[in-house]
Amino acid sequence: MMDYVNAFWVGGLICALVQILMEKTKMLPGRIMVLLVCSGAVLGAIQLYEPFMEFAGAGASVPLLGFGNTLWKGIQKAVDSDGFLGIFMGGFTASAVGISAALIFGYLASLVFQPKMKK
Repeated sequence: MMDYVNAFWVGGLICALVQILMEKTKMLPGRIMVLLVCSGAVLGAIQLYEPFMEFAGAGASVPLLGFGNTLWKGIQKAVDSDGFLGIFMGGFTASAVGISAALIFGYLASLVFQPKMKK
């Protein structure tokens, strides 16, 4: 039961901090998303993300921080097996399933809900 509570409050805290960042600074949402992805990759590189994810579970792995960490793990694995070229292909292989699922389900949702362009 505590796993659910930790995931809830950690994920909520991440979202609240991002909301504060959006409201108190003039950063655009795209830059904030890049900041989150890069932060996840850096936390993975300095070995802090794994203990954080063990504690928070889905509260840490689902937000964009988790995507950055996934990219880092893929690059690290590819560099270990393929050398320098792994830098360029590791992130793609590690995140291909998640990106494909987002594209497919986004397309299916657009068929169901018929989105309209903003004017």
